[in-house]
Amino acid sequence: MEYTISQNEIVAKAFKNAPQNNQMLSPKIQKSITECFAEEILSCILQEIDSDVFSLLVDECRDISDKEQMALVLRYVSGGLSYERFVGVVHVEETTTTFLKSKIDFMIAKFGLSLKQVRGQGYDGASNMAGEFSGLQAKIMRDNSSAYFVHCFAHKLNLVVVAIAKKITDVGDFFDMISLMATVVGSSCKRKDKLRVDHQEEVRKSIGKGEIATGTGLNQELSLQRLGDTRWNSHYRTLVGLSKMFPSVVKVLEYVEEDGTNPIKKRQASGILKYFQSFDSVFYLHMMMIIFALTNGLSKTFQRKDMDIVNAISDVESTKRELLKLRSEHGWNDLLDKVRSFCEKNGILVMDMENDYVNPKKIRQRTALSPSDQFGHYNVEKLKKLAQFYPDDFNDLVGLEHELDLYLDNVTHDTRFASLNNIGDLAELMVTTKKHLSYPLVYRLIKLALTLPVATATIERCFSAMKIVKNALRSKISDDFMNHSLICFVEKELLNEIPNEVIVKRFHAVKERRGMKRKVVD
Repeated sequence: MEYTISQNEIVAKAFKNAPQNNQMLSPKIQKSITECFAEEILSCILQEIDSDVFSLLVDECRDISDKEQMALVLRYVSGGLSYERFVGVVHVEETTTTFLKSKIDFMIAKFGLSLKQVRGQGYDGASNMAGEFSGLQAKIMRDNSSAYFVHCFAHKLNLVVVAIAKKITDVGDFFDMISLMATVVGSSCKRKDKLRVDHQEEVRKSIGKGEIATGTGLNQELSLQRLGDTRWNSHYRTLVGLSKMFPSVVKVLEYVEEDGTNPIKKRQASGILKYFQSFDSVFYLHMMMIIFALTNGLSKTFQRKDMDIVNAISDVESTKRELLKLRSEHGWNDLLDKVRSFCEKNGILVMDMENDYVNPKKIRQRTALSPSDQFGHYNVEKLKKLAQFYPDDFNDLVGLEHELDLYLDNVTHDTRFASLNNIGDLAELMVTTKKHLSYPLVYRLIKLALTLPVATATIERCFSAMKIVKNALRSKISDDFMNHSLICFVEKELLNEIPNEVIVKRFHAVKERRGMKRKVVD
């Protein structure tokens, strides 16, 4: 407070003029003001929803004081734009589906909403959330058959990458060795320092030879990140670090092998050196770097707040096509060229691909709603089938079919719709041109597609914010105060639009209500 007063003349003047007994600094008043801001933000969100449909995104996480917290995010469409808004966290004493469902019912009712408005559910795939028969999604679908569950695309992608690595034995062995190598090289500060110094020397030599460029942001200090099972796309950074620091890693392993004091570490270093100085390991390194580069980019795409399910599916198809290029002759030759170049640079024997193969283990032996390509993917039958999934929203399929035909004829002859690429832009333009009023059923179809969740990244970002709001120094913060603070912290965009006069009015109204309660008690 003193620092702010010293830096801001307006704040300093306000405190100077404020009576000593009315500076609004007590914890109770500060919590009340925070609550007012949080309630005003929630009011803005509910006005945007305006009794329309929305999707639920739910997840749980433990806070700094080991209390299980459940976060709730609502995804909806307003003015043709899709939003994901954080509406609060609530302490859950248990994580059974019945208890979580009761808490969701409580929060939805508190906001004046209904589960009948839900058109989608997004969870991370945990059994208590995504279980087909007894999970949270199943319980909500019993109340509303149109609340379709979407398994978080980012988590599904992670499971696919894990399955690839674990199903193929040689690739699984490669990552086991990567994990062991990261442990041996990074298990002491001395080895980390040696790795850092050796790599800096390698970079200086490469710059001197003109092999790498220099400039702002280039040649940053690297490290070997340890692998984690929960986010396999993080392995990409480890593989890139190994490829760039390979000579330095070899030097550290040689140091451990020759001068190490721990016999176990010395044997491990010797085995790791033999493995990573082989053609096979270099091949797996470069192959998995390509795969992870593609899937890592896709994972980041899924985590955008404005990502819709139509574009998500399209991006999946694009990534699959890029991965298939690895099997083409051009993709294969390009991969082998990179592997050979790496081997020659680091003194590793290159395998002759023309030799007979000997097993070392057996020495003896597009979507209907998309406006792209001038609505070239438009398909009335598919759209009618989509509408059948939402009987509460479409009770006249014949009328929908006629409206779809009229809509297609109209937008294909309107030059303003000629260069659209995704349904998000389509929905926004329909609102701008008032066509959402002329074709309300078509616009409702587009809104439902935009409302369906893609990933749970927004909730995970909320949990990251929770670690800032409730940290080791503020571990005793109450659940209500944390919830109000989180809403203000996460929804900064809405917070910044609230005039101070609105909060003053709400604060006085709260104070008056509390005064009335005290009089009634007296």
